[in-house]
Amino acid sequence: MTYLLAVDSGNTRIKWGLHDGHDWLQQGAAAQNESVLLLRQEWQDLPEPARIIVSNVAGEQTKAELLELCSRWEAEPQWAVASAYQCGVRNYYADPAQLGSDRWAALIAAWRLQRQGCLVVSAGTAMTVDALSDTGEFLGGIIVPGLELMQKALTANTASLKLGAGEFRDYPDSTADAIYSGGVQALAGAVERMVILLTAILGHVPDCIVSGGTAPLLLAQLNTPARVTDNLVLEGLVAIAEEAAGTPL
Repeated sequence: MTYLLAVDSGNTRIKWGLHDGHDWLQQGAAAQNESVLLLRQEWQDLPEPARIIVSNVAGEQTKAELLELCSRWEAEPQWAVASAYQCGVRNYYADPAQLGSDRWAALIAAWRLQRQGCLVVSAGTAMTVDALSDTGEFLGGIIVPGLELMQKALTANTASLKLGAGEFRDYPDSTADAIYSGGVQALAGAVERMVILLTAILGHVPDCIVSGGTAPLLLAQLNTPARVTDNLVLEGLVAIAEEAAGTPL
């Protein structure tokens, strides 16, 4: 049996999974600031992967660390890079390779899942909302600060607002709740605005495929068809690896 190790190296966390061609055998995650130690421990007893595919948006130092961690195996890592066309998805970015590999993998996974127009939402350190047409065309997307970044930016640049633990309320009656609720509303509003724009193109209301650490919180506030799908980037990496090999795992 051959195994694929898929790695999603994001700004905050590294998520990984070992796939046997049918399902995930093992999965894990580590914060970027402790990833080397934890991944070395978690990968120590893994079956040797025949293929390794990585989406890395965390910079060159993280790439070097991942290369060192993967050097225990014979397989050379394949680094995911967005292209003009892959796995049934056409990339209409002005410079296709400029699109983040995590966004590209998530779009491919969503297309594989939906086979129709949808919005692909990743709600993490930043939130991306990417539009797919009914024929698998990536039309473009937006990037906005995630909830924590919004809170930090607001309190760091105002004299009287302080960062505190807040809760979501329709009508906040404290500063902490107002900042927190404002961030959630801004994220939900950005998604719903993109729903309106894509609906006009598709002629039907698109589903929203939502992933990321803030996904459950965001989902609760969306007034549009949406569902949380875990590990969307990892699923897309499996599809990319299969196409590159010319055969399923």
